[in-house]
Amino acid sequence: MATTYVTANWGSVQMLKSKVQDYYILTKPEVNLLILMTTSAGYYLASRGPLHVGGLLNTLVGTLLVASGTATLNQWLERVWDGQMRRTASRPLPSGRLTAHEAFWFGILLSLAGGLYLAVAVNGLAALLAVSTLLSYLLIYTPLKRKTPLCTLLGAFPGAMPTLIGWAGASASINRNAWFLFALLFLWQFPHFLAIALMYREDYARAGYRMLPRFDADSRFTRAEILGFSVILVLATLLPLAGRGGLIYLSAVSLAGCYFLYHVAKLTKSASTVLARRVVHASVLYLPTVLAMMMVSKA
Repeated sequence: MATTYVTANWGSVQMLKSKVQDYYILTKPEVNLLILMTTSAGYYLASRGPLHVGGLLNTLVGTLLVASGTATLNQWLERVWDGQMRRTASRPLPSGRLTAHEAFWFGILLSLAGGLYLAVAVNGLAALLAVSTLLSYLLIYTPLKRKTPLCTLLGAFPGAMPTLIGWAGASASINRNAWFLFALLFLWQFPHFLAIALMYREDYARAGYRMLPRFDADSRFTRAEILGFSVILVLATLLPLAGRGGLIYLSAVSLAGCYFLYHVAKLTKSASTVLARRVVHASVLYLPTVLAMMMVSKA
């Protein structure tokens, strides 16, 4: 009998652990890592004098809560179509491990907690920007993914907002330097997400997502877009406004830009899924390098 009791308790613990893990997956932690990185960069670059660590942590906590709520509600909205794609069919909602009711209220709780936390612990502007990001992502970008390839353009606006949230968290204001940082992240999203769209083109089409234009069957137009936005991005990061023109900054960012453009150029010549994946990986290395060098050059 004691063995049965222990076994039952162990089974309950494992079920609880699995449930918690599924809730964690709903928050898209891999995306949140990027969001926290860009928010931190915005906060640091906006800071004057010694870094206020407490203020930074409060900004990150609030932003993380809102971002996690956004990710959860996004999966709640797309749960039917996620089940039609190979790469998302195993997520907690389409697989049935969590119910739509559970995900909806979890997302609402996280979103409200994050918005209130930013308003109370940081400032009203940071909270307003975070809530605006959530609403534009869920009400504009998410439904447009099934209607028009322009969703990438419109989705790039909420996607770049963490830089402004971080900036507002430190200064309670937005200036031209903040908008420049926003512009860099805005541009970065095009090669990154268009390359992802090329990688999963068939999967997206299976679920009815229009991430790429229908006329671009051979993806030449999309690959040209990736090249164009990548060149503009790399050139923008070399402007004096980006890193105050320091030699170390220019050298590091130039090398990172060359590495990034090398992979983009290879993709331009061939619509290979492998090459698209390499562009995604190169973009993920490029952005932190640029942000880190901007922060170093500020000091």
